[in-house]
Amino acid sequence: MRLFVLVLALLAAPLAPAARAEGRAGDFDYYVMALSWSPNWCRATGRAQGSEQCAEGAGFGWVLHGLWPQYEDGGWPEYCDVTFRNPSRSDTAAEADLFGSGGSAWHQWNKHGRCTGLSADDYYRLSRRALAGVERPGIFRQLARDVRLPASVVEEAFLEANPDMGAEMITVTCRDGAIAEARICLTRDLRMRACGEGVQRDCAMTDAYFEAMR
Repeated sequence: MRLFVLVLALLAAPLAPAARAEGRAGDFDYYVMALSWSPNWCRATGRAQGSEQCAEGAGFGWVLHGLWPQYEDGGWPEYCDVTFRNPSRSDTAAEADLFGSGGSAWHQWNKHGRCTGLSADDYYRLSRRALAGVERPGIFRQLARDVRLPASVVEEAFLEANPDMGAEMITVTCRDGAIAEARICLTRDLRMRACGEGVQRDCAMTDAYFEAMR
């Protein structure tokens, strides 16, 4: 009987949002701009990979993880078929200041940028405009040591730095006990807007790890 109840509960539960293999380039509703706190990413993943983003003195704080096409229902397109040429190695290397590394710039174009309906050059230009339109709170760059803090503090810092941003327009995520990303929702013409279904999932941790810049 207990197993039967469990199966019924699983059937009744809404499916988690997922990528859509049938996504078509240019067919989406809005953007999610994901900003990653570089020291935390380097601690969890980047240093082990030998990423240039984590080199001593690189100086990255909040970097652009990606500008992602999104559907209102919570799903998203990825790896869309396009006729545009792929960016060259020198093209992606020129975006390292934006994405943290040329490899990350390539990955974001390949997985998400194709689905915008833009060429790689235009996708990178749009990404720069999107990042320039949001003030990244500078207080985190001033930390003298690693700290643990409520994830809500990170959101509040973004809201304070961006008076036009509402709490429904940003979500802060955690991974493995640490602050991972601030995700900001934007219209197709890059105005801040409320996030759609499946995106507003704020981290509720009260002691999330936050590594200071070295």
